[in-house]
Amino acid sequence: MSDTLTVSLDVMGGDNGPETVLHGADIALLRNPSLRFELFGEDAAVSPILDKYPKLKAKSTFHGCEVSIAMDDKPSAALRRGRYKSGMWQAIDAVKSGSADVCISAGNTGALMAMSKFCLRTQPGITRPAMAAIWPTASGESIVLDVGANVGADADQLVEFSVMGAAMARALFDFDRPSVGLLNIGVEEVKGVEAVREAGALLKEASLETMKYHGFVEGDDLGKGTVDVVVTEGFAGNIALKTAEGTAKQIGGYLRAAMNRTWLAKLGYILARDAFEQLREKMDPRKVNGAVLLGLNGVVIKSHGGTDGEGFAAAIQLGHDMAKNQLMKKIDTDLQDFAEVRIQLEKMIEI
Repeated sequence: MSDTLTVSLDVMGGDNGPETVLHGADIALLRNPSLRFELFGEDAAVSPILDKYPKLKAKSTFHGCEVSIAMDDKPSAALRRGRYKSGMWQAIDAVKSGSADVCISAGNTGALMAMSKFCLRTQPGITRPAMAAIWPTASGESIVLDVGANVGADADQLVEFSVMGAAMARALFDFDRPSVGLLNIGVEEVKGVEAVREAGALLKEASLETMKYHGFVEGDDLGKGTVDVVVTEGFAGNIALKTAEGTAKQIGGYLRAAMNRTWLAKLGYILARDAFEQLREKMDPRKVNGAVLLGLNGVVIKSHGGTDGEGFAAAIQLGHDMAKNQLMKKIDTDLQDFAEVRIQLEKMIEI
């Protein structure tokens, strides 16, 4: 891959549309001058804002699109109305055609997943794509998947998620053998639903060289950073993600209220300002914004719809890192290795 990395942006996506997306792209360009952008959106909405960012405009190619996908569109309706002609579709298609290395959208999650799967198709050996998010922990950061792409998953799919999550950890954190745990209601092997127990048995027997299977982990392990990769199906994963986001806001609200309660509390805040700034930095969701749609023949990043320019820049940075560190190649290699190990396991069972 050359030093220049091209990012395709669904400029109309998100709660605030072009203003946030272009601001974020401008911030990302300042931090990574080698970036180039393919921009897709409605000319009347995008062009006046793009003119405010001359450096970004000089490093971008704008493509006018007649159709934009609304945040509340159903995936099936979005496909019917926006296939081929919406900004979201064309931004994804730029990755398929090779004119972009990664696609970023803050738009409708269901529509983005449906269009990405329809346009890019899944990688060989993957039955369902998964959405993987970066999770701040007490010891650093981990990866959690699936956080909303799939409701329910069988044992084979949970194993696929594990392989993809480990590959992402290797690409993002530069780990040789990231640790992987399956989210469960207890750490004992007899606990949990059948699919999770079966997936655990498969991963334990496979003993893959590209990951260290830790076993089952519980909800509190997410924040502890017990493992590098936490695997679950999308229903539980999305609830965990939204709960964590809500808890972070709740704690922030408690702190602000406490600091304003008395003059002594305000004095304490002034004296401990550096510590509170570090806490705010750690809990800032903008710093870890962006979920990777794993299992597709191309890198697609979903940004939070309500983020600001800094948050969108973080999503672009995540896409940059995934493409530069050859995420797709790592997933392909790991899936092939697991397929070979699984064949050997099946032969052993037959014997």
